[in-house]
Amino acid sequence: MLHYDRHRRLRQSAAIRDLVREHHVRVEDLIYPLFVVEGENHKDEIPSMPGVYHFSLDKLGEELDEVVQLGIRSVLIFGVPNEKDHCGSQAYAENGIVQQAIRFIKESHPQLVVIADNCLCQFTDHGHCGVLHESGELLNDESLTLLGKTAVSQAKAGADIIAPSNMMDGFVAGIRQALDEAGFINVPIMSYAVKYASTYYGPFREAAHSTPQSGDRKTYQMDPSNAREGLREAASDVAEGADFLMVKPGLAYMDMVLRLRESFDLPIVVYNVSGEYSMVKAAAANGWIDERGVVMETMVGFKRAGADMIITYHAKDIAKWLQGGL
Repeated sequence: MLHYDRHRRLRQSAAIRDLVREHHVRVEDLIYPLFVVEGENHKDEIPSMPGVYHFSLDKLGEELDEVVQLGIRSVLIFGVPNEKDHCGSQAYAENGIVQQAIRFIKESHPQLVVIADNCLCQFTDHGHCGVLHESGELLNDESLTLLGKTAVSQAKAGADIIAPSNMMDGFVAGIRQALDEAGFINVPIMSYAVKYASTYYGPFREAAHSTPQSGDRKTYQMDPSNAREGLREAASDVAEGADFLMVKPGLAYMDMVLRLRESFDLPIVVYNVSGEYSMVKAAAANGWIDERGVVMETMVGFKRAGADMIITYHAKDIAKWLQGGL
């Protein structure tokens, strides 16, 4: 008689498949991004991101109530100010839109983990992530000072975690020093450690009003062709005091999630970015794919690659699907 392995024995029924399933997506794994704007009575859908909105603070409460009801425990805050200037001063203003939003969330839902994105691109009139010289050069060390001020202002407002996305050299060290000197030694840093100069960010730039007015971000965000460079970036952030390491974007860079998982013991975060989200929404709207199936398969893929946490605009839908069972 022919003898061979019977792998299908463990696939015979749904109960057996559940029993031997290696990776699971939990609602606790999800981080939900929110875009907050100044003014009143704003719940404005972002055209390139169906189901994602700009919220003014008076409209944010209803969204937060739903987030909490669904069991989502963490949110990532992006702010879009009315006024921008060359140095992005609204990023670190005591009453800036992000600082107002953090205080609002912590007052209304103190159990939520509030993660503050730390960058200047939404706040500068030139759209770059730091201080821009008149020659067009982005000034690294001068930018670190303002990013540190931004982190301290976010921590003072009540942010639980600072998530610097600017990709300046030394940004973790600069922010860690600024936080420590201000007395926020227990506020962790979720570093956008491996962040690529990706075309998948297109819809986000509409959402955050952060498109560069000149040039691009290729001198500070990573070349999508490079993997070893990502490990060097992550190693620097670990040495400088990062508490989490992030890979952004996620879908085309799962190899980097795996590489970080194999190289470092810190929690690994993956950002399922706007372009990835919008492609799924567009295909689903045309009836070309099973939205739920594709989204959940992608989330499991992130987990299988080694991600502990997933930042995703699909978070509310995923939470609803998990409540109903897969």
